[in-house]
Amino acid sequence: MDIRKLGLTFNTIFEKWMFLIIPCSLIFGFLLERPLQAFVPAVPYLFAFVTLTMAMGCGLNHLRGVMKRPGIMLLTFLLAHVVSAVIAYAAGVAIFGADSPYVVGLVLFTIIPLGVSSVLWVGMSGGSVPLMLAMVVLDSLLSPLVVPAGVHAFFGTGVEVKAGPLMLDLTIIIVLPTIIGVVLYELSKGTAAVRTKPIAAPISKLCFVSVVALNASAIAPYVEELKRDMALLVPVVIVLVGICYAVGFVFTAGLRDRETQTTVSYATGMRNISLGIVLAMGYFSPLAAVPVVLSILIQQPVATVHHYVLHKLNRNKTGNAVRTHVR
Repeated sequence: MDIRKLGLTFNTIFEKWMFLIIPCSLIFGFLLERPLQAFVPAVPYLFAFVTLTMAMGCGLNHLRGVMKRPGIMLLTFLLAHVVSAVIAYAAGVAIFGADSPYVVGLVLFTIIPLGVSSVLWVGMSGGSVPLMLAMVVLDSLLSPLVVPAGVHAFFGTGVEVKAGPLMLDLTIIIVLPTIIGVVLYELSKGTAAVRTKPIAAPISKLCFVSVVALNASAIAPYVEELKRDMALLVPVVIVLVGICYAVGFVFTAGLRDRETQTTVSYATGMRNISLGIVLAMGYFSPLAAVPVVLSILIQQPVATVHHYVLHKLNRNKTGNAVRTHVR
């Protein structure tokens, strides 16, 4: 088997079992916290490569396509970063109190950019991959503005965040790789992602797993003091992640467009969790990173459940349509 075929096979297997691999890498990070902590400074660079490989699949034509549907794009961003954030803040304050770092983590989950892996799930569930990909790219480009603004809107001066360094870091690990990826797409006339996929995709997956494991090792020393909170925090995070999927699905039901509804529901449900952990560990209390870490364990399994529900709903609608037609 040549190296290109091996790379594609590895990538296919990884994507199929991603919902198990990511939680396992998190556990791996906790178990090997001491040897892994020396490599934590490499996280931003690993994450930048993940962003670059994602962006190489998006060109200006995709972005122009999204601009032709500004209503859907605006609705998605409002649902993902405003409606979901308000729900997260209200639930966090009601359950943990306004001063709890867990509230910061819950809100941070909703204001970080849309998840790269959502593109994969949208494709498998019959959504619009170009729309999802373009929204991920645009949301990533806007993140240096959205994240600091969101933190300030909900917490004001109660949470001290240096907006300048935060925006600079987001620019380096998200914006610049995204721009480079789009430029490569254009220069290669859309072939960059396909030509580099056998090598770049597996490396990107390994970088993604490494980001998760390394950040888990960074937060591991604080796990001991979390034990008393886990019984309450885990269900809260599960419900919040589920609500985020539901928000996108319910608020687009009136459009009567299955493809758009599927796309928006994944967009509002999935976040760039590895970036969220990088930000939480770098700019907030380590405890604020805990809800974001937990969402890694939850986000992919919930995506699997959501995929199953969408499949059942769409099959039932198709069956009903057929029976009606026969009559």
